Amino acid sequence: MFGVLHLIHLFYLQNLYTEGGGRKIKEQMIYFIGITQFFVKMRKAKPKKRVVLPDPVFNDVRVSKFVNHLMYDGKKNIAYTIFYSALEIAKSKLPNEEKSALEIWKKALENITPQVEVKSRRVGGATFQVPTEIRPDRKESISMKNLIIYSRKRGGKTMADKLAAEIVDAFNEQGGAFKRKEDMHKMAEANRAFAHFRF
Repeated sequence: MFGVLHLIHLFYLQNLYTEGGGRKIKEQMIYFIGITQFFVKMRKAKPKKRVVLPDPVFNDVRVSKFVNHLMYDGKKNIAYTIFYSALEIAKSKLPNEEKSALEIWKKALENITPQVEVKSRRVGGATFQVPTEIRPDRKESISMKNLIIYSRKRGGKTMADKLAAEIVDAFNEQGGAFKRKEDMHKMAEANRAFAHFRF
């Protein structure tokens, strides 16, 4: 956008110069600088982070974030029902565990949270898989999404049953979501030689 504006304006200034409009050129230059500053500022604007309210039962923001990932078509009440039912089922499957249902879920998330990931970077015509550390908010998002994705891939009658089974597996360091984290770490370790290319 900046390049196109620049070319158009130079062509316009050249026409003014040939007509002998020195004052007009000065005015147009001031106008052009203002326009370019406007576009540069637009590119730097960052969206504000939305405030996520805690859930009604546990009063926990992480639960609300998880339910937002779990939700389909804006049906949040159904998503909450699935999540709370899954916690009860997961707790019943671990009768000897002293932790509460919420603590079991948090431990399961912690077990499947990756620390590093690989990102593609093009250097001198070649593409390298560069291992990079993951931001804390992205770690949380990845772990939640993986837990939900691999729950949906499981067999089971209801989503609550499938989610509960995946929570129990993640708590015991098993299952698809845990394997996904291990694969991400293995990939990063295999490409450790390219770590100096990181952004």
